[in-house]
Amino acid sequence: MSKLIASFFIFLIRIYQYTLSPFIGKACRYTPTCSHYSVEAIRKYGPFKGGGMSIRRIVSCNPWGGSGYDPVP
Repeated sequence: MSKLIASFFIFLIRIYQYTLSPFIGKACRYTPTCSHYSVEAIRKYGPFKGGGMSIRRIVSCNPWGGSGYDPVP
């Protein structure tokens, strides 16, 4: 069941990457981008822990947050 949920989350991220992201442009302050980080975190830690890591990363991706190289631990 966990793999099914993870696959669904990754599917949603891929839809974002291929449809909205090209129009938004390079907005992410981190390397790898937040969407790539999210996919990697979900694959490595599962949909719940990886999803939580993704949300924290996306929330911190703002002018007052961090920037630079920040890989999945």
